[in-house]
Amino acid sequence: MVETKYFEFPELNLESGGRLGPVTVAYETYGSLNDAKSNTILIFHALSGDAHVAGRHAVEDKKPGWWDNMVGPGKAFDTNKYYIICANVLGGCRGTTGPSSLNPKTGKPYGPDFPLITIKDMVNCQLKLLDYLGIETVLAATGGSMGGMLALQLAVSAPNRVRNVIGVATSAHVSAQNIAFNEVGRRAIIGDPHWYGGSYYDKNPPSDGLSIARMIGHITYLSDKTMREKFGRKLQPGKGFAAKFGDHQFEVESYLKYKGTTFTERFDANSYLYITKAIDLFNLEDEGGGSLAKALAKATSRFLLIHFSSDWLFPEYQALELVDALKDNLANVSFRVIESNYGHDAFLLEEEELTKTIVSFLEGAK
Repeated sequence: MVETKYFEFPELNLESGGRLGPVTVAYETYGSLNDAKSNTILIFHALSGDAHVAGRHAVEDKKPGWWDNMVGPGKAFDTNKYYIICANVLGGCRGTTGPSSLNPKTGKPYGPDFPLITIKDMVNCQLKLLDYLGIETVLAATGGSMGGMLALQLAVSAPNRVRNVIGVATSAHVSAQNIAFNEVGRRAIIGDPHWYGGSYYDKNPPSDGLSIARMIGHITYLSDKTMREKFGRKLQPGKGFAAKFGDHQFEVESYLKYKGTTFTERFDANSYLYITKAIDLFNLEDEGGGSLAKALAKATSRFLLIHFSSDWLFPEYQALELVDALKDNLANVSFRVIESNYGHDAFLLEEEELTKTIVSFLEGAK
């Protein structure tokens, strides 16, 4: 069984200029730290993830952690070899300080008073965790989607603290199209009559808005082929021409409604707003005065970048921008395109190819 642990530190200086504190970080560890403290792999989660990357908290848990197919004995991130750390990001709602946490100044949830946070703030928060655990340098940092952004930021912000970076289905910045989808999701939340300007913690939460935001997001995570093969134009039983607006006439409508509703049971709407804004604001080029190559010149890590052929949310040209910038710096970079029909979700599903690629890369890690 896996236990979620908590670490607190007094204060974090934010990229926006503000300060936040005290800050609690929820994290989980897997495997054993070796005597030389040289076998740590830091895994960053994506937007809706948390610290629970693998295993179960209790026997009766229906589902294991979100990357259970990749983390464990004999798996890509082999816990017989490596000491795995995964922490919930700053701004989250699964144990780490976020908008739903109590503001020590008021004794009430931060809500809209929670400060603007960035990907760099999230990384700085997790560097505090490494300090607390006594780990100076990690063997590797990895993550998919937003998690990959954190791994890239770590390589630039603290090059002496990460020796290898595995970026999966990620980029140096999101596209205008990606920002647009995020903004529509945010509008769905703040347009919900139960949002109350973000101060809803003693009321009914804006579940409809959050559900719609998740539905929009989920569409972007899938590929056209996956949706065609999974749902096609199949109708719900008894939902032909007699269906009314609001009914789930098509199976894909019912599926999205289910995904949206279940998401509201485990996620906070304000966290969705703050984290998607952090994703939109992330631009690694800023670290190099507008040059991605200059930004990545700060990094000393060895890199593996993985793209999935049907991922239209993080298209191949964005992965190649990273590869080209690293090559401009004569950095050690490997690039792998994995053929997949799963779209952006492939980083959670393409277990076999991902495992082969990552195991091969880690065998050369120093």
